[in-house]
Amino acid sequence: MPQSTTPSTAALSARALLLDMDGTLVNSDAVVERCWRGWATRHGLDGDAVMKVVHGRQGYATMAVLLPDRPMEQNLAENRELLAQETADVDGVLPIAGAPAFMAAIQTLPHALVTSADDALARTRMGAAGLPLPEIMVTAERVSASKPDPEGFLKGAAELGFGPEDCVVFEDSAVGIAAARAAGMRVVGVGPRAATHRPTAHVDSLEQVRVEATADGGLVLHIG
Repeated sequence: MPQSTTPSTAALSARALLLDMDGTLVNSDAVVERCWRGWATRHGLDGDAVMKVVHGRQGYATMAVLLPDRPMEQNLAENRELLAQETADVDGVLPIAGAPAFMAAIQTLPHALVTSADDALARTRMGAAGLPLPEIMVTAERVSASKPDPEGFLKGAAELGFGPEDCVVFEDSAVGIAAARAAGMRVVGVGPRAATHRPTAHVDSLEQVRVEATADGGLVLHIG
């Protein structure tokens, strides 16, 4: 199992990068709090308990954890309603510190977005944060299972044309880090949520990441 390194010592070589969105590139916590605490109230659930499991998963998967006896059809239907609600709400959506410069640095390097958001929500939030969309996006519609299943990361790597060992994932959530590990990939954990889940390396924000392109078409991530 990969061990965490300190920001001052990490230098990771890779051929491609796989990027989560919410909490990693985009700070959407304000919207997530509004929508999911409202959902918790409607279902008589404790808002704090809901917020502990919501990050990183697709909505239907969060509902399945919190309402285990409810038919999945209801979860899927209600998830569609919540996605529409979240897509319509961009108040407080901002880039994670360092994200604009980071995305500019990797513009010509192989990278993909792998997010539990659907395509519409991903485009809306990246646009609201002023961040460019990668050419390859693995969104909720394109996978059969939510993180922590590794399907999304494996699909992103395959579409970029690289094996898991060639990829580094950027993630903020427990389930996202677990999905990356299950895919056999190294992980840079971003922000406070990631710190306790043993990523390969951890940064407080993307301001602590410097990207160096190598002569053979690869890249080196300098953390710190």
